[in-house]
Amino acid sequence: MQLHSKVKGKGQPLIILHGFLGMGDNWKTLANAYSKEGFEVHLVDQRNHGRSPHEEAFNYDLLAEDLKDYLEAKDLESVSIIGHSMGGKTAMRFATLFPDRVDKLIIVDIAPKYYAPHHQQILEGLTKISEAKLTSRTDADELLAEYISEKGVRQFLLKNLYWKTQEELNLRLNLSALKQKIEEVGKGLPQNASYAGKTLFIKGEKSNYIQESDKTDISDHFPDFEIQSIKNAGHWVHAEKRDAFFELSLEHLKS
Repeated sequence: MQLHSKVKGKGQPLIILHGFLGMGDNWKTLANAYSKEGFEVHLVDQRNHGRSPHEEAFNYDLLAEDLKDYLEAKDLESVSIIGHSMGGKTAMRFATLFPDRVDKLIIVDIAPKYYAPHHQQILEGLTKISEAKLTSRTDADELLAEYISEKGVRQFLLKNLYWKTQEELNLRLNLSALKQKIEEVGKGLPQNASYAGKTLFIKGEKSNYIQESDKTDISDHFPDFEIQSIKNAGHWVHAEKRDAFFELSLEHLKS
C-alpha cells in the first residue's frame, strides 16, 4: 500500500504519525518548525485516514508494515518517529518489529496497554455527517455539535471534510472500516514485543491516557524510557501547548 504524505524540508528524516480520525495535515505547523531545524519531515496519512488508501483490514501490524513499505518507497534507511495516540501505537509496533529502522522515538500521550473503545459518540456523529449529503461546513458543525460539545474537537474532526462533488461535502475517512475495527484501535502491544532504544513518552498533565500505574508496562516494552509531562495540556498536547511540545521533542530528536 502506498501511503499519502506531504514532505517538508531537507535533512534527517522525521516521520510524524497522526492519531485516530486525524491526518498528517494536523501537524503542519510543527512540521514547518522541525524542517527549519534540519529535518526532512514526512507527514504521513495512515491507512483509512486522509488521502491514503481505504482497506477493510486494519490493525497495528498492518499499520507498521505500511510504514515499512513507505520507507522503502522513499528510500529511507532509518528514521526518527513521532507518533500521537493511535500513531503512537503504530510507532511502538514499528519500533518493536523493525528496531534497526528507528533512530529516535517519541510517543505522544499513549501507553502500550489496551484501551477500551471510547469513540462511539464521535463515530456516530461522523456517520450522520457522511449520510447527510451536506452542502456547507456550518451545517456539518451544527450536526456534529449534537454529538460533541467541545468546539476544538469538532474543528479537528471537521478537517476531514472535502468536496466530494461541487455540491456535496463528505469525509476522507473510511468510516465503515474504522467502526468495524474499533477494537483494534485500542489494542495493546503483544506481550513479548520490546524495543531497546531510548524512547521519550510525552504526556499532557491533564490527560489520563498515561498513568503512574502504566510505568511497569512501559518499562517491560521500552526498558530505556523517559516520561515528560507538559503542564496544563490534555490529550492533544502537541496542539494545546505547541511551543513547549516543540522544545521538548526537539531536544530528544537532537540528543
